[in-house]
Amino acid sequence: MDKNNNNKEIENENQIQNENEIENQNQNQNQNENQIENENENEMKNLEKKVTKNLIKDYSNLLNTNSFKDFSIFVENKSNPFEIKVHKSILFSRSPFFNKFLRQESLFISLNQFNKKEMESVLKYIYYGNISFENQENLFQLLEISIYFKLNLLKEIIEKKISNLINYSNFFQFFFQNRNFDSNEIEMKCFELINQKFSQIQNNENLFNLTKEEIIKFIQFKQEKKEIFQFDFFQFLNNWIEKRVNSLKGMKEEQKENMKKTLFHSFFSLFDKDSIPKQDFDKLKQFDLFPKSFLVDIQNKVIQDNREMKSENLKKEKENKDLKLENESQQKKNQDLKSENLKKEKENKDLKSENQNKLKENQDLKSENLKKEKENQRFEIGK
Repeated sequence: MDKNNNNKEIENENQIQNENEIENQNQNQNQNENQIENENENEMKNLEKKVTKNLIKDYSNLLNTNSFKDFSIFVENKSNPFEIKVHKSILFSRSPFFNKFLRQESLFISLNQFNKKEMESVLKYIYYGNISFENQENLFQLLEISIYFKLNLLKEIIEKKISNLINYSNFFQFFFQNRNFDSNEIEMKCFELINQKFSQIQNNENLFNLTKEEIIKFIQFKQEKKEIFQFDFFQFLNNWIEKRVNSLKGMKEEQKENMKKTLFHSFFSLFDKDSIPKQDFDKLKQFDLFPKSFLVDIQNKVIQDNREMKSENLKKEKENKDLKLENESQQKKNQDLKSENLKKEKENKDLKSENQNKLKENQDLKSENLKKEKENQRFEIGK
């Protein structure tokens, strides 16, 4: 019987071993297949890169040679322009501007507002997707060309490049340069930095050169970010209106005052009362230009906010009190539970000790029975 059991155990062990070997073989096979798949994928990627590289090279050669060029772009000086020869088919397929223009079957176009170097940079992008930013001074010129030719992706790339160059020392320069292009991304980046540095630059002459429309955009920018308008912003706004109106010649004082109020009202119609700090309310009264209805609204809001704050504080105080009672109750429950656990632990310990004693008694009893059994056996043998 034992021999059969041993054989069965050996068979089971062999079966398990065989199953493990098969599983390992399958795992190795899967790993090999994955490795081959990865190698194939990498090989395909390398081939795709090679194809792209060759394509760029081919189109670069096409641009740099005069073969089959059938269209001319004249740039720079009107009296003595520089001619750049290109391929109609490529311009037609890559630029919405040329797609429309070339339908007229013209053989040339004069773009004297652009220079040779910048036009060649854009043509590299049109032909094979390359754009060089070696000369950062001509970025806005490149932006102008991309807008003119309706190259939207190139426009996005240049806007991103310009935005990355904007910092605390040059944001006004880029902001004013952007006026001719109205790039939202560049404008938002400048607004972000103006906003961060506003308290330090509120008397900067460049800030007073902002137009009414630009200030409105800046207010909307802060509103969208749900930011608070600090008192220094209202000071700037008041000073900006004073400077702007007082610079006007040939106006009577009454006309100037009316214009100041009109400007002030046009700005404050944009404000959300929640964006004005309550602690600045009394300071705002010093500006006579404030609409009375606006001040009344803010004052009512302050009173209402104070009531709500008091109610909220009472509510929180009650919640804290209830929470404290709940914590104390939970703490007592935890202590009771701990005592109960200690009690059970002691009972278990006593029970274990009792079981050990009983086990010892049983062992002693068993030994005694064995001893008696041996004595009985000897007695029987003696008889």
